[in-house]
Amino acid sequence: MQDHILETQNLCKSFKHHTAVNKVSLAVPRNSVYGLLGPNGAGKSTMLKMIAGMLHPDSGSILIQGREWTRKDLSRIGVLIEAPPLYENLTARENLKVRTLALGLPDSRIDEVLTVVDLTSTGRKRAGQFSMGMKQRLGIAIALLNQPELLILDEPTNGLDPIGIQELRELIRSFPGQGITVILSSHMLSEVEQTADHIGIIAGGVLGYQGAVTHGQDLEALFMQVAAAHRREGASHA
Repeated sequence: MQDHILETQNLCKSFKHHTAVNKVSLAVPRNSVYGLLGPNGAGKSTMLKMIAGMLHPDSGSILIQGREWTRKDLSRIGVLIEAPPLYENLTARENLKVRTLALGLPDSRIDEVLTVVDLTSTGRKRAGQFSMGMKQRLGIAIALLNQPELLILDEPTNGLDPIGIQELRELIRSFPGQGITVILSSHMLSEVEQTADHIGIIAGGVLGYQGAVTHGQDLEALFMQVAAAHRREGASHA
């Protein structure tokens, strides 16, 4: 039986008259990279915000290691959703120092996470002068400070150049070997294909497919099939 660090059961979330997430049941294996794929507006960010405690589900449940999610579980979760939360007038080290003080963590964590994301040589350079890729890596460093078992990354390669994408891909692939499970959301098929061990495809708020990434799999055809089916389903209920 597969060991799942995270499961959601029939998770639902609506905003006014729009159903953003409709009875989604994810199963995320421990020490893996789980790619949550879907078109823009499919419900990916809403799903991740519920798991991260930023939104409250209307119904359904979230299980962490087989137990009902509580706010105490946030100490096990690292999150980078939307733009990295940086003080642009501070250095990388100073940004991390602010967080260690707030979280009551030792300064030793600063050097540890800077090493993980390869930002040890930025010196006095302020975060506002960083490239987009460096900002993303600093955002991940902040998310890693509390030594999470689960790391949530929402569209982390948005706006990056090919070198930045490659560097971030290698960093994300290294995490399962360090005991960190990653949930990675993206609308970029090639990115998920090269990074994830398992995928879920969400369209119109519905999880249309979930399974392991297999060699030779035509992910584009599968994605289009799921997206088209749930687009038709949404239209039929309009």
